[in-house]
Amino acid sequence: MDFADFDHEHVMRELWESARIERPVPYSLFTFGDSELPYFLVSAPAGDSETVTVTKGEIRITRPLIVTPGDERPEFRNFFDDPRFDGMVEFLLARTAGLRQLRFENESGRAEIVTDTVEEAVERLNRRLDAEEEDRVGILSAPAGLEGVALLKFAAERVVSSAPDNIQELRERGFLP
Repeated sequence: MDFADFDHEHVMRELWESARIERPVPYSLFTFGDSELPYFLVSAPAGDSETVTVTKGEIRITRPLIVTPGDERPEFRNFFDDPRFDGMVEFLLARTAGLRQLRFENESGRAEIVTDTVEEAVERLNRRLDAEEEDRVGILSAPAGLEGVALLKFAAERVVSSAPDNIQELRERGFLP
């Protein structure tokens, strides 16, 4: 094992763990077709700034209607502005077969500046969603510059946690033994 690989993995793990899913969503993704994952993303201040931003958005995950054999790569749109994070996607794909043949597209609104801390902003969003009895909207938080990591983590965790339900549905429909 090359120590450079270890360092790369260590850095990727730290980046991954710096992004948090503050309010998970308990629903499985659809086995076929599109699934929408609405979210609020709370971004920590950058540098000397004391402003926290809150962005509302949605990730659309498209599963193929027909799965074909082959080594197709998933597609990620509007997740990262910085090309240095392309390595994170490759790193994740090398360890997660469940993302193959999927298309992920992020659509974000304008970021709103709030005077709260990250924790206060998350708590206020949680209270708001509880009052609205909204359980399909996730809340994510990330350090400044790592917002795409939070989005990727949210989407990947929904795909992985949905796998048992998706396999069961495939069995019920006669596609699997």
